[in-house]
This record gives sequence, structure tokens and C-alpha cells, in this order.
Amino acid sequence: MRRVFIVHGWGGSPEEKIHEWLKRELQKKNFEVVVPKMPSPENPIIEKWVSHLVELVNFPNEETFFFGHSIGCQTIMRYLEKLPRKIKVGGCVFLAPWVNLLESSYENPKEEKEIARPWLTTPINWQKVKIHTNKFTCIFSDNDFCVPLSDKEIFRKKLNSKIIVEHNKGHFTEENNISKVPSCLKYLLEMTR
Repeated sequence: MRRVFIVHGWGGSPEEKIHEWLKRELQKKNFEVVVPKMPSPENPIIEKWVSHLVELVNFPNEETFFFGHSIGCQTIMRYLEKLPRKIKVGGCVFLAPWVNLLESSYENPKEEKEIARPWLTTPINWQKVKIHTNKFTCIFSDNDFCVPLSDKEIFRKKLNSKIIVEHNKGHFTEENNISKVPSCLKYLLEMTR
């Protein structure tokens, strides 16, 4: 059975319109779709988020696919780097992934920079991420107030990711009037063929 795990972002939830839309569309195509509520979404902690994903996925294989939004993308990468070397997964679509954050992403800089710091400073072992699949697609917006567009080059170089840049979609949230991103569905489906 083809499974897709949808991992929301910092402060996000499974009830966000984009996640609900993607889940419905994938279910129409007979995927099993899991959209978990991640632990303490307002205060994401690497170990807790990765452990939660480990428990949910249980036995990953080439029929297992991942979709992440924002910090959800980092969670998926940090999950993959911990998997045993021989395990392969089907692929990953990342929406607004980041390794750096713009100053404009912080509403309460003092508190939020403290939460973000481990995510920004704990290195990702890109080689260990990449050995589990060669199918990565990263979708960015040209006016994201959180993610510097230059991060796209990091994902292109480190993961050999396909890069898509959409126009004027902000951070792909409901505040940006985004309730669906057809390219996410398109590239996930491409990976499963």
C-alpha cells in the first residue's frame, strides 16, 4: 500500500486547508494518508518531532512518501538521516523548506529565535538523507517572508533536488490565501509512478 506522511510546519496543524486538500486528493488515488498533529506545534523540538515520525511510519519502504511544509521538511530530513542505510523510501516533496530563516519570519524575535536555534544550528547529514531516495522536489515562493530564496541552491546542491519556484505564494499558508498547491500533488504523483 502506498503511504504518504504529511508533516505540518511550526505552529501548524493537520487541519490546515492545504493539508486537508492534499489528503483528499491522494485518498482519491488510493493512497493511505497520515497527517499527524506534531508534538507542541508552537514549540517544535527536533528530538520530539523526529521520534513522533519514527513511531508513526514504523516500517518505511519504497511505497512510503513524505510531504513536508516548512519545519516539517527538516523533520523529514532529520528522520531520514537516522534510518538504517539499507532502507529506501519512495520520495519527498518539500514545500517552503529551509536551512536559514529571514529576520521577517519572527513575530516575537526573542522567544522564536530561541525555538529556531537548534533547527538552524544542528547540522543535517545530507549524505545520509540522500541515500534513502533520489527523489526530492522542493517548492519555493519568490516572496516567502520566512525562507530566503537562496536556500533553493542548498537543496539543489545537497540533495540534487528538483527545484520549483512559484510566484507570489508567500509561505504557502492560509494567511497568504493558499488552500491548495497543485504542484505538490503533481510531483508527489510523479514520484509514485
